[in-house]
Order: sequence, then structure tokens, then C-alpha cells
Amino acid sequence: MEKQSQFNELFNTHYPKVLRLCKGYFNGDVDLAADASQEVFIKVWENLDSFRNESSISTWIFRIAVNTCLVYLRKKSTKKEIRSEQFPNLETENYFPEIEEKLSKMYACIQKLDETGKMIILMVLEGMEYSEIAQVVGFTEETLRVRIHRIKKSLTQCVQK
Repeated sequence: MEKQSQFNELFNTHYPKVLRLCKGYFNGDVDLAADASQEVFIKVWENLDSFRNESSISTWIFRIAVNTCLVYLRKKSTKKEIRSEQFPNLETENYFPEIEEKLSKMYACIQKLDETGKMIILMVLEGMEYSEIAQVVGFTEETLRVRIHRIKKSLTQCVQK
């Protein structure tokens, strides 16, 4: 498959998930999440030829996304310019105020988690397989399951306050 069409397919499949993951890191800040998501796909484009299939491509993209978000959190002032015509158009997601309000409370609780906890729960919320999440964070599946259980319990208590 030609690089541009492979990239377009990856972008269309993974952009909404990466955007939601980034929104989780940035406490629901859509603009910052969109900037970081664009940077993720700049990195995907730049490194697509060197992807070695040692993990699934979605695991690779999520690892790039997590690292990009963490870098953004450390230094928000760095921006990179790229020609936007490389990015295919994407349909906007539907907006539901009542869901956004609940998400906003959840994002606030997610912000209270440690870095690894944040990374784990945001991937769980994306519906990623536990085996894939374990690969991204470097845990065994068993350790991951225990950690997810604790995170969910903590978030439930936080949201109910």
C-alpha cells in the first residue's frame, strides 16, 4: 500500500481515539488535545517507513500519543508546523452537553491519577484490549488487571464526591 493511502487509513481509524486520549491528558482541553493529536500524526507520518511490526500499529500509535501528551504536559510552548493538506478531512463528532458535563467531571478525576494510572485508564476508556495496554505500559496482564481494578475504584469514589 502506498504511504499516503496507508497514512490516511491510519489517520481515519485512529485520530478520534488519539484525540480522546489526549483530551484525557489535558483535562478535556479540546484545542490542546487537537494540537497534540496533530503532532502524533506528524510523528506517525515521519516514522511510518521505519515501523517494524514488532507490535500492532495501534499499540505503536498509542505509545506515540502517550509520549507526545507527556511531552506537551512538560512544555506546552513547543509547536511544530506542517502542511495541513497531508491530513485528510475528518467528520466532527456529535456534541451532547450532558455527556460533556459527565466527561468533564471524569477528566477532573483522571487528572488526580499518577502518570501510569492516567495512561492505563485512558486506554481502557478507548476500549483497547488489556494485552495491548499491557504492552504499551510494560506490565503483565495480571498486574494490569489489578491496577485497572484499583483505578476504577478510585475514579468511582472521586466522581461520586
